[in-house]
Amino acid sequence: MFDGYDSCSEDSSSSSSSEDSEEEVPSIPASLPIIKNNGQVYTYPDGKAGMATCEMCGMVGVRDAFYSKTKRFCSVSCSRSYSSNSKKASILARLQGKPPTKKAKVLQKQPLMAKLAAYAQYQANQQNQAKSKTVVPVEGFDWGRYICSSNLVGAPVSCFKHVPMGTNWGDIAEGVRVEVPNSDCTLQTKVYWIAGIIRLAGFKALLRYEGFDNDASRDFWCNLCIPEIHPVGWCASSGKPLVPPKSIQHKYTNWKAFLVKRLTGAKTLPPDFTTKVQESMQYPFKKLMRVEVVDKTHLCRTRVALVEQVIGGRLRLVYEESEDGTDDFWCHMYSPLIHCIGWSRSIGHRFKRSVIFSFLDVSKKLEGQADAPSKLFLKVKDVDQSGDWFKDGMKLEAIDPLNLSAICVATVRKVLADGYLMIGIDGSEAADGSDWFCYHATSPSIFPAGFCEINEIELTPPRGYTKLPFKWFDYLRETGSIAAPVRLFNKEVPNHGFRNGMKLEAVDLMEPRLVCVATVTRIVHRLLRIHFDGWEDEYDQWVDCESPDLYPVGWCQLTGYQLQPPAAQSPREIPPPVTKQKKKSQQYKGQKKKRKIPVGKRPVSLSSVPLTGAVRRSFSGDEELTPPLYPPHPAHAAAVGPTPPPTTSGELNPSLKSVASLQLKEEAPEVDEFSFSQGVSDQESNGSGSYYIKQEP
Repeated sequence: MFDGYDSCSEDSSSSSSSEDSEEEVPSIPASLPIIKNNGQVYTYPDGKAGMATCEMCGMVGVRDAFYSKTKRFCSVSCSRSYSSNSKKASILARLQGKPPTKKAKVLQKQPLMAKLAAYAQYQANQQNQAKSKTVVPVEGFDWGRYICSSNLVGAPVSCFKHVPMGTNWGDIAEGVRVEVPNSDCTLQTKVYWIAGIIRLAGFKALLRYEGFDNDASRDFWCNLCIPEIHPVGWCASSGKPLVPPKSIQHKYTNWKAFLVKRLTGAKTLPPDFTTKVQESMQYPFKKLMRVEVVDKTHLCRTRVALVEQVIGGRLRLVYEESEDGTDDFWCHMYSPLIHCIGWSRSIGHRFKRSVIFSFLDVSKKLEGQADAPSKLFLKVKDVDQSGDWFKDGMKLEAIDPLNLSAICVATVRKVLADGYLMIGIDGSEAADGSDWFCYHATSPSIFPAGFCEINEIELTPPRGYTKLPFKWFDYLRETGSIAAPVRLFNKEVPNHGFRNGMKLEAVDLMEPRLVCVATVTRIVHRLLRIHFDGWEDEYDQWVDCESPDLYPVGWCQLTGYQLQPPAAQSPREIPPPVTKQKKKSQQYKGQKKKRKIPVGKRPVSLSSVPLTGAVRRSFSGDEELTPPLYPPHPAHAAAVGPTPPPTTSGELNPSLKSVASLQLKEEAPEVDEFSFSQGVSDQESNGSGSYYIKQEP
């Protein structure tokens, strides 16, 4: 709430502010208290409580909202901190998120914040230096500058059903108004102002303060899901001051009338937007849950792994037999690569039975380990395998799981239960079938013969096949095989909303611990060609439009995950380029020794090395590297009931309305109070699920 707009000039003296207040807001009664703080004049409507200043941190706020009967502190933590006697202990405790235990003197807000900032920067620099060889800082990439520099477009949040607010994003679009912290202000206390969305890119929005009109000098990018963003009316209900930016403070003599005119009929966020964000960032998988996951060194089998870390729905899984915890694998909780314990046995899939799994069942319970409930995993469609179904030896086209830029000639090697198939890539299979890969019959990564030709996609022929260009008719005749019937494949194409050129954050599935800046470069039905910015086209990957490994702009910032910037913009020195072998006319010279690939250079797909005999292929070309430790998001601490995973058909919770009704309330003239309050019962719909701000008579 902002009371007495025109009396809050930041660069004026107390006397001049009082004169302006008397001239422009004549209806304030003499009995109304006027509080002076640092030369500024604030007026408050109730005439009783007024404002208070926290004796610990210096925060100014509504007195009634302060803690304790004496209203001396703004929060419980400040009340406890007041009793400590060591400034250093207080600073360290605040940085570590722990309550201080030693006595300290009362600290002024400005020097405290300066010391905190300096100390935090020092620690960040030390950590960055220690990790400079393995990770890129979370805030190391500026999406806003990147998008504006080339007039790029970010994929909307509604394209990603598996991310926070993915199904609740609704009508959030350009023109929506929000209340945000006012950075163009010299007041020591935190104040707010109203801003409008000028441009959207995923979770991030380009905002402009109300009153700047066509002046873009103060525009700024902000993630809409961070706690500092609020719907219009939040300040009024929370007792927070609304103060116009200093640059335009004298532009209007009556800010009240200006805001009434500008905000009547405008859209804003729903009142429960922040609550919805927090709820959508609770994940049912917990540390030490046991799952079955594909063995990255033998694709044809699964292994038991333990959930070690959960960040934004992405799981760091440590294989059960890993002694030092470095033998791990990253994937999303809705990935088709993970399953509940017992899944392999139920469908006839190969499974590596570990010694720990066989003999230490009792100790597992003592250590807090538990099998992840089956309801937490991705649900696949039921299929009817009776009658005309896939058979061993049938030919098809499939995305090579070890070279995701290629769609290859493949063969059904084994039909499992519940619609699962073991697929082998023709010409690249190991003699023992250790690189067969499990796809479900409804998987969007397998296609009928001729799919690539019809859609003008380059089909990768079997390695060593010399009769080029490749023709399916000739190949089927030469191998004496038949193509899988077209009717058995998934032909559903959802209205995904992706367009060519859209920016997003995408997992490098050849190094799944990395999330990189990426671009959609081609769309074929539900299939997306993902290009990693700054890298050659040969690193592109074919990904389904509903893949849980794709995220909107700003997802990494929201969840605390590390975002890898484009190679050309990496602050680290790029190592010399790796010489790549030509894919055609290769000569097998034995299995090559694995090399440790720096994070600054993308790993080379292992499929570029010819494989014959018992040579095995694996998911990662950089198994020696361990994923970095990422800071957990504060919202992860709260425990919320498990959220059911989406089905492959995309059936999720219905989208909630994203825009709330607001009231513009004017109190009695003698009080001259002006605020935006959040309406609940008297929402006015435009018929399309959008709600508007309306002025109450």
